[in-house]
Amino acid sequence: MSEAALTPLQSITDHIRHRRSVKPADMDPGRPVERGLLEALMENANQAPTHGMTEPWRFHVMQGTARTELAMSMQAVYREITPASEFREDKFRKMAESAQLAPVIIAIVMARRGGAKIPELEEIEAVACAVQNLHLSASAAGLAGYWSTPALVYERQFADWLQLGPEDRCLGLFYLGWPKPGFVWPEGRRSPVQGKITWHGEAAAE
Repeated sequence: MSEAALTPLQSITDHIRHRRSVKPADMDPGRPVERGLLEALMENANQAPTHGMTEPWRFHVMQGTARTELAMSMQAVYREITPASEFREDKFRKMAESAQLAPVIIAIVMARRGGAKIPELEEIEAVACAVQNLHLSASAAGLAGYWSTPALVYERQFADWLQLGPEDRCLGLFYLGWPKPGFVWPEGRRSPVQGKITWHGEAAAE
């Protein structure tokens, strides 16, 4: 590989391998994330690949008191969909507490626009690519991020609270904030990629 190609590859390799999921409990709730930085992250997310240029990703950004409203909605949906025998008071309480741990919470939404031509799965895949762009960009800026997918966000009641269309779906909540002072960035743990590759055909010339 040429040196000219290696330099940008090394840069993005460093960012990809640095990215980690950092839970809201390790974020600094008192340090806000600047609006300009949030907009830059969203623009990077907006550059994700998309079949048919449907651009199905939508982001509901919640800060300040909107996080409390989010928590109240989550609690209401959880109470409605959970049988009394399975209801957990600690889980119910944690929904309110977690909403205050990160200064920014983003509801990740797939807005279905492809019709019958583009399968829903491909729209979901496009949104996942957008979230990866968002997470990588946040990590590169020094921010902590965490994509949370509690079961209740997939319920229609929660989608109605977000005022989503009938075919739109919430795909989780992305918590975003600066790491707490003294937080040690976690190391990545992945098994070797060699065991996940099946080669077909002849190898390219070195």
